Amino acid sequence: MARVFSGIKPTGGVHLGNHLGALQNWVSLQDRADAVYCVVDLHALTVPHDPDELRAATLSLAQILIAIGLDPDRCTLFVQSHVHEHSECAWIMECTAAFGELRRMTQFKDKSEGSDFVSGALFTYPALQASDILLYDTNQVPVGEDQRQHIELTRDIAVRFNNRYGDTFVVPEAVIPEAGARVMDLQHPTAKMSKSDESPQGTVLLLDEPSVVEKKIKRSVTDSGSEVRYDPAEKPGVSNLLAILGAATGQSPQRAADGIERYGDLKAATAEAVIEMLRPIQERYHELAADPAETGRLLAKGADKARQVASATMARARANLGLLEA
Repeated sequence: MARVFSGIKPTGGVHLGNHLGALQNWVSLQDRADAVYCVVDLHALTVPHDPDELRAATLSLAQILIAIGLDPDRCTLFVQSHVHEHSECAWIMECTAAFGELRRMTQFKDKSEGSDFVSGALFTYPALQASDILLYDTNQVPVGEDQRQHIELTRDIAVRFNNRYGDTFVVPEAVIPEAGARVMDLQHPTAKMSKSDESPQGTVLLLDEPSVVEKKIKRSVTDSGSEVRYDPAEKPGVSNLLAILGAATGQSPQRAADGIERYGDLKAATAEAVIEMLRPIQERYHELAADPAETGRLLAKGADKARQVASATMARARANLGLLEA
């Protein structure tokens, strides 16, 4: 089976858009690929942060990932900082990437603009991202269009290293996953739902209480007119609710509209479906949260599996670079 790698940063809450747009695909990939999933906590260090909050967020995110269906027996699930090869390989990636390549990264421009403090790591973090991918002989990286530039840089670094020092890294491919639901902000339905704090009422978090989920969905923005139909261009608010309802009930958005004639009924049906979809996830999450030692055991098991692959890759890289053996 092809090896697949994906990572997620422990900043902000996991929301409905993450789950329906990407994480459900992570779950299904466990049985179709050799899947490696990583909580990329080192990437969270590129900006000032509260250490206690990062520690808690990393643990909570791992518990959410297990709760949605990631099975440590069917995939490799671990925390990035638990495998020291990520940091070591990142330095090699920095030595292989060109300054001009890093300077052209559009996400650096977006994230640094207007900031009082811009760390060097924010500039070089694509090298760490390349390290994350290349350490595992990754064949495929499921990404959205916004990450394609980073995968192209990773490919360029791998090819350049292999040409200079001999065959070392597998050159990965970016893969656009099977289309998941495109979940938009409930208050701004022409913008994607995001982790940003700018629109808390427009974002449904996976751990929101049922009453909160219901309130957010029932207060969602709809459109002029009264017809319930799937038409993202003309009726973005209604179409967003239909996309969510369809994803939560295993239907197409068009089929989800059948029999619904009023906006109020659409909101009620969507809220009920989302609450029922989230119920088992939240129950499993609370079980894990009550026993953090078990989560730690599962993550240690994943780190051991990851380290076996990462250490072999780094041994090749060190030998090919000419580094003296210890």
